[in-house]
Amino acid sequence: MADREQGGGAPRRRADARRNEQVLLDAAAAVFVESGVDAPVRAIAARAGVGMGTVYRHFPTRADLVTAVYRHQIEACAEAGPRLLATADTPHDALVEWAGLFVGFLVTKHGLAAAMQGDSAGFQALHASFLDRLVPVCEEILRAAADAGQLTAGIGAYELMRAIGNLCAGAETDPDYDAERMVGILLAGLRAPRGD
Repeated sequence: MADREQGGGAPRRRADARRNEQVLLDAAAAVFVESGVDAPVRAIAARAGVGMGTVYRHFPTRADLVTAVYRHQIEACAEAGPRLLATADTPHDALVEWAGLFVGFLVTKHGLAAAMQGDSAGFQALHASFLDRLVPVCEEILRAAADAGQLTAGIGAYELMRAIGNLCAGAETDPDYDAERMVGILLAGLRAPRGD
């Protein structure tokens, strides 16, 4: 009882395990962006500074790892929206920064279907979670940019996210294609004309 009251023991281990899992998810996301979802587990372990056994203890299969990274990135993108609106110089700058995070996330998403072969219900549930969490965040940023006169009005969050997704399709397998650059051109084209 004294340990529980002083915050020692199991609660500390759970906090450490959560922290370790976050380090693994961040490392896996970075490796997936660089090398795709088929990257060796040893590369993820090395990036996280842990042994391969630690990776497998948290994520017994590649599908478990890819799914966890996918959920982790959904949350990171969702949480970034309000933070970027509060800290960026302008709402349009917040949109550009958020779109950059979204592009990085989409590289992992494109490999998700292959990693989850045979679990179409699980894939559909993840996709629904993706839309539920990210469409409202994108809407909020678009509304702020439109209200500030920095964006052409009438652009829907879902259609913008689909357009970004289409620009990112196949980018992970084509080293001559720069999806981030193309998304930047798209966003520049959505800027409201400046009055003279």
